Amino acid sequence: ININPAYAGSRGVMSVFGLYRTQWVGLDGAPETSSFSVNAPLGNNVGLGVSLINDKIGPTNENNLVIDFSYTIPASETAKVSFGIKASANLFNLDPTKLTPEDQGDPEFQDFGNKFTPNIGAGIYWHTDKSYVGLSIPNFIQTEYYNDNDVAIYEDQINYYFIAGYVFNLGRYETVKFKPAILVKMVEGSPLQVDASANLMFSEKFLIGVSYRWSASVSALAGFQITESFYLGYAYDLETTRLVNYNSGSHEIFLRFEFLNKNGQLTSPRFF
Repeated sequence: ININPAYAGSRGVMSVFGLYRTQWVGLDGAPETSSFSVNAPLGNNVGLGVSLINDKIGPTNENNLVIDFSYTIPASETAKVSFGIKASANLFNLDPTKLTPEDQGDPEFQDFGNKFTPNIGAGIYWHTDKSYVGLSIPNFIQTEYYNDNDVAIYEDQINYYFIAGYVFNLGRYETVKFKPAILVKMVEGSPLQVDASANLMFSEKFLIGVSYRWSASVSALAGFQITESFYLGYAYDLETTRLVNYNSGSHEIFLRFEFLNKNGQLTSPRFF
């Protein structure tokens, strides 16, 4: 839901999701991300989501409040297409005490207080019970943060996302499923980011997988459907660049809790 607002409500039940990621452990000022979100369907066509996201990188600290809205229509007997819009409020802060000694005395950084900026985004999401394709732009507005002297301190570029995935049944009894997926991120002025993953799911309870980010990192992940409502996942990333010499990897843990329907079940099996 963080990258595509059209996902809001698509699982058919209220979903509560939490994530914590610490990147490049052992490297001073490395990125940290914490997020908490709730999304749910409202009737047969509308989905709504609310997210709180915190990002820390070096001396910067960003807090985002995000509201996502989606509207879903049938595309065929087995497929649906959802259209989403996103509205966000960003509070950006730079702590000059966390700058390098050379920059701490720079007056351009001393008069930089909290900066508030709104933004909007949109996305489209086509999905069936076993496949999906999505396109999204979470932030239509390119944001630049200036100090009191109108000197640009930080810039947030527009991001473009493409996602796709499929679930294949392996074996006669369909107890093992293969889930390949791809995520492509494009940012002006930066190399194209391509993440390809391959996951195996066993009895819809346990998942293991690997992911490769082109020319950047390789990841291993595991997920456990502890109860019908509660899912726990963990991922470990290792850089394939020279950064691997300066950190011990990245860790991510994520939790999902879903409120079941009146029969104590999900509306239909969902694999993404």
